[in-house]
Amino acid sequence: LQLTDKHELEGLPESAIEAAAQTAREKGKEGWIITLQAPSYVPFMKYSSRRDLRQKLYMAYNTQCTHDDELNNLEIVKQLVNLRMQLAQLLGYKTYADYVLRKRMAENSEHVYHLLNQLLKAYTPTAHKEVSEIEALAHRLEGNDFQLMPWDFSYYAEKLKNEKFSLDEELLRPYFELNQVKKGVFGLATRLYGITFKENHDIPVYHPDVQAYEVFDKDGSYLALLYTDFHPRAGKRSGAWMTSYKEQWIEENGTNSRPHVSVTMNFTKPTEDKPALLTFSEVNTFLHEFGHALHGMFSNTRFQSTSGTNVYWDFVELPSQIMENFAIEKEFLNTFARHYQTGEPMPEELLQRIIDASNFNVAYACLRQVSFGLLDMAWYTRETPFDGDVKAYEKAAWTRAQVLPQLEEICMSVQFGHIMSGGYSAGYYSYKWAEVLDADAFSVFKEKGIFNTDVAQSFRDNILSRGGTEHPMILYKRFRGQEPTIDALLKRNGIK
Repeated sequence: LQLTDKHELEGLPESAIEAAAQTAREKGKEGWIITLQAPSYVPFMKYSSRRDLRQKLYMAYNTQCTHDDELNNLEIVKQLVNLRMQLAQLLGYKTYADYVLRKRMAENSEHVYHLLNQLLKAYTPTAHKEVSEIEALAHRLEGNDFQLMPWDFSYYAEKLKNEKFSLDEELLRPYFELNQVKKGVFGLATRLYGITFKENHDIPVYHPDVQAYEVFDKDGSYLALLYTDFHPRAGKRSGAWMTSYKEQWIEENGTNSRPHVSVTMNFTKPTEDKPALLTFSEVNTFLHEFGHALHGMFSNTRFQSTSGTNVYWDFVELPSQIMENFAIEKEFLNTFARHYQTGEPMPEELLQRIIDASNFNVAYACLRQVSFGLLDMAWYTRETPFDGDVKAYEKAAWTRAQVLPQLEEICMSVQFGHIMSGGYSAGYYSYKWAEVLDADAFSVFKEKGIFNTDVAQSFRDNILSRGGTEHPMILYKRFRGQEPTIDALLKRNGIK
């Protein structure tokens, strides 16, 4: 979306305007360019006071791959779903979900639906209250005839968040300069596990943005190699992920071959006059991917095929999501959140606002994830070939979890890489499954101290170092002493 009139930038923070100007310069265009990549799209939807442009951008984002051209994925969705069903039935399973879930912690679709239905029941009343509150604010500002549409939600939600907590993500950015955040995240690993990081400029990297670190264990022995790749660029896919370039294994002679892992993000880039200043959600993303990296780096198994993150899909997010819990702990934030210009620590009242706001719209966010899980299961619990209307099927599949108006034109399935091409087919529920695990597991840290090295060592010994050597429920119970329940998650989210 190319903007050439300053009035079209109304409401946008300086950081978003600078980034849009830089994108335009990189593309050799006038003015400002907003893209559908998260660092550009998300701030625009959250802050732009131009409803017409929010609608235009929202529709562009949510109708990707539905237009009458070579990029239309509607038929491809049908092919993928039907081929996966055929594959499962050739192997003797009724559905693709049956085939996939035999190697998951959840074990079968009944357990998946049990979790999704539990969450729907627990969170739906609160989600409706959250949306009503945002609607009330929109009516107060725009008049009672105003109808809240999906392209309005982020904008008015942000206004309500500011009103309730005076917490604008832009206020936090100066305290989250990337190098400081990196020190904080690396420092957390040092404090919990005793490991240290040393940048090595002699190690070859695939792009100038990438940094390589040698990681040493608490006894000084070499543990792993870690690459970091933080910023978007042409040709780099969006999102954030962890990759293992070389996994861990133990040779017959006892030599422990250590892993090479990377964390890749698409964080706000530095501009000509400012360093990379992150949003709070970007700090969360860093912690999340770093958790995956720890899972890879601590691996200590005989075979590469069971090392690191080679675990059941619905268990793989536990090591990453447990790290996000630290983001709303004052003791952790105080270790690195400093103003990039003055060096002043983040004020106590701002820290408190982050904590108070951490459950803002939590039920809405939960139902959004549940809706994706329902859509995924609807596609992969089919026993007969699909040749219907993809958009209509999608809307029917997730309607129980929708709290905003559904639009005819939009379609998630055609661009839902996770379940169509990214390995989460019949597995998207894993995020909520792992969230139940991470809340339950972190409750031990909360009880015994968030930097408790004994709890951290137990987590390392029983989960992080074990990879896929045993069934995840056995590993989890060894750490926790019992099977997980949703109680800790409900408590953390303020639902009960």
